[in-house]
Amino acid sequence: MMPPSYCTGMKQAATYIADPEDPGYHYGVMRRAINLIDAAEDTLTLDEIAGQMGMSAAHFQRVFSRWVGVSPKRYQQYLTLSHARTLLRDRFTTLDAANELGLSGTGRLHDLFLRWESMSPGEYARGGAGLTVYWGWFASPFGPALVMGTSKGICGLGLAAEVGEAATMEDLVSRWPAAEFVENPDILRPWVLSAFGAQNGALDKAPLFLIGAPFQIKVWEALLSVPSGHVTTYSEIAQTIGNPRAVRAVGTAVGRNPVSWLIPCHRALRKSGGLGGYHWGLPVKRAMLAFEAARSEA
Repeated sequence: MMPPSYCTGMKQAATYIADPEDPGYHYGVMRRAINLIDAAEDTLTLDEIAGQMGMSAAHFQRVFSRWVGVSPKRYQQYLTLSHARTLLRDRFTTLDAANELGLSGTGRLHDLFLRWESMSPGEYARGGAGLTVYWGWFASPFGPALVMGTSKGICGLGLAAEVGEAATMEDLVSRWPAAEFVENPDILRPWVLSAFGAQNGALDKAPLFLIGAPFQIKVWEALLSVPSGHVTTYSEIAQTIGNPRAVRAVGTAVGRNPVSWLIPCHRALRKSGGLGGYHWGLPVKRAMLAFEAARSEA
């Protein structure tokens, strides 16, 4: 059963979460800033960036700093195309070592999820038959977010800033074609607030329920071992799950991660230092990496 809004073209506004200003708007500012920085030959000053966005320097700096926690000048270095190589050099995570040292328990957003479980292979093969999936739109630090969940936890999170709302809805719905989809943002809201760090003291209220093939589940579990502000590679993930030659398959599984940001597929890079792809648009991936790197150093 398709969500009604999806069937009618879906023009539904996001539900705003615990922030007097829309964090989706903050991402909009970031996206435009990325484009400006990419096009510039030299480092831009605060006045230059603010002026090109039609904002005062003071207002732009306030919005910028509110979003990421550092000044625009400091943030520019995290948005350069070479930043991925810097991350690989300085913040590469060997997943086995991370697990042994307990790094998976420090300073990471997905640590808000104190438990996660996955659907059985048989249940997955049935395409979600007999499963009720609740959904709703929410504002997030990276633009409009479509969040889906079952009674067990969040099973889907898609970001629409680059690909559009209709495509985001179609993408997630198509993953579990036999499920029944029910619009109910109220059920999901406590998990979403916790997921984006807007609700303190609710760390046990945002579980994940992973719906995927066994191989995909292994890859997504490996991604959960990468600390915030750090990165790994597709080949490292393949090695960790005991399939060192399956780099291409790992890349596909990373791209099929249904719970973006929370299962941090944006932290997977190519060995060369290239960003690789990102299901919801490379500008979003770059913004996420810069967001986390800046916050981890702030």
